[in-house]
Amino acid sequence: MKQDTRKKPFFICRGDVLEPTASSVVTEYPLQLIVNGREIATLIGSPHDLRFLVAGFLRLQGFVSSLQDFEIFSVCEEFGTANIRIKGELPERLKPVLTSGCGTGITFTLPDVSKADVTRPLHPERRSPRHIFTLMNELTKKADQYRSHGGIHSAAIGRNGALILYAEDLGRHNTFDRIAGEALFKGIDMSGAELVTSGRVSTEMVAKASLMGISVIASRTSPTDMAIKLCDQAGICLVGYVRGGSFTVYSHPEVIEEYPEREKIAGVTGVILAGGASRRMGSNKALLEVDGNSIISRIYRTLAGMFHEVIVVTNSPLDYEFLPCRKVPDIYSNFGSIAGLHSALTHSRTAHSFVTACDMPFLDQSIIRYLCHLRLEEGCEAVIPYSKGGQEPLHAVYSSACKDVFEQAILEGERKVVDILKRINIREVTYDEVRSIGGQSASFLNVNTPEEYEGIK
Repeated sequence: MKQDTRKKPFFICRGDVLEPTASSVVTEYPLQLIVNGREIATLIGSPHDLRFLVAGFLRLQGFVSSLQDFEIFSVCEEFGTANIRIKGELPERLKPVLTSGCGTGITFTLPDVSKADVTRPLHPERRSPRHIFTLMNELTKKADQYRSHGGIHSAAIGRNGALILYAEDLGRHNTFDRIAGEALFKGIDMSGAELVTSGRVSTEMVAKASLMGISVIASRTSPTDMAIKLCDQAGICLVGYVRGGSFTVYSHPEVIEEYPEREKIAGVTGVILAGGASRRMGSNKALLEVDGNSIISRIYRTLAGMFHEVIVVTNSPLDYEFLPCRKVPDIYSNFGSIAGLHSALTHSRTAHSFVTACDMPFLDQSIIRYLCHLRLEEGCEAVIPYSKGGQEPLHAVYSSACKDVFEQAILEGERKVVDILKRINIREVTYDEVRSIGGQSASFLNVNTPEEYEGIK
């Protein structure tokens, strides 16, 4: 089988910022081994020369000694199965199977991580990049035995950069087992913890981390392609190459918080509505560039510096893979901005959300902070400003209570935002009030046509 060398989109963290990057990863291939009609093992290795892997495995297990011992030898790469028939009989009871793990990692079957682990928080808290670096540095300091004579792998778990448990062993898989065992003896809950390791992250290690309830896995080296897929399924943030002040995020980048040292607005989520057909523009206006960056990238960077989490509401998530945040779809299709607002409040994890359209390249932080402050006024369900051109419902703050209003309007077939807003207790912010705080009117400027785009380039 030819190794997959396609570039996959990941994120590299330097300092406090996640930037999109692309790199190839080591391919990990599971091969189900069936001998004389019995499934005896799942071999996990590189996808090249699989017949040699199978034959060598059976030889070293003592099942064959020459090619004449094989009656049938069939390896199906498409289905990941090796169907073998040998002349001799298999033992009634088989020994444990050695896997791809160095230091004799042992497994009988591949654990299933496709189901969410009940011990892991459904919505893991955001992690500062500094905590990842600190925990890895603590692991390095602990690994005295590795520095003295080499050949020892190490791993540790911690929270917020503080190391809790440490283990080392000849086998990288064994370090996970040792930590899980020590936590069991000491009654330590590992749910939602971070795990750092000195070795490559493979599928077995991800499966074990999932069973431990781990939310973040970080390694000094790289993961395999299957490890990345399993982390995606299991909801685990996977980080590699933690060294030299940077690291690469391979899955769930939204767990890593950008600009953690900035003054952020608590209790509010930043939301970008990236729907609409852009008919007047003729192309996706969110991806148009202003000063060398796409409009939606500019919006994201502004909001990421103000809120602990930013989400994008879109039915085309692949268009925005370069943004390291959650992408969520409309729950009700074909209802325009009302559906977007409803989805935003449904998926937001905070009591309030600042919602903006994806075509506003010049958002003003002072205006946004002012609107978010006004949300605290008693009885306020939404804070909606006015620009020179009128009301701006897609540059506004909404409470979670508005979700039911939007949903009811959708169920009744109502599409006009202005009419629906009459059902909500709104704190209106006049244009004069906006100007009085020193806000820039360009914050409300949006781009709908090629002419408007040419005017701001």
